[in-house]
Amino acid sequence: MRRYELTVIFPMEEDQHRAGREQLLSDLQANGVETEKTDELGEKALAYEIKKRTRGRYVLLVIKSDPSKITVLDRIFKLNANLLKYLFVRIEEQEQK
Repeated sequence: MRRYELTVIFPMEEDQHRAGREQLLSDLQANGVETEKTDELGEKALAYEIKKRTRGRYVLLVIKSDPSKITVLDRIFKLNANLLKYLFVRIEEQEQK
């Protein structure tokens, strides 16, 4: 299992944010992904317009997953209409000396 940072941008509307977050967490759980940490980063202006929106709610998750599950989650997240954008970044493990 590798560690990843998953950054997600949700729409500003409360109902879409809540639905998108619930769907995201259930998709992670259904694919055997372990969520270590969740940080609400708050509302921020987007660098560019996404789906005719200029602001979004940012959430940062630290997860543990098999690399093969990341491609599966990528396909699933593309179908979630309540996600504006998402990004997986692998966390490099520090070497023990």
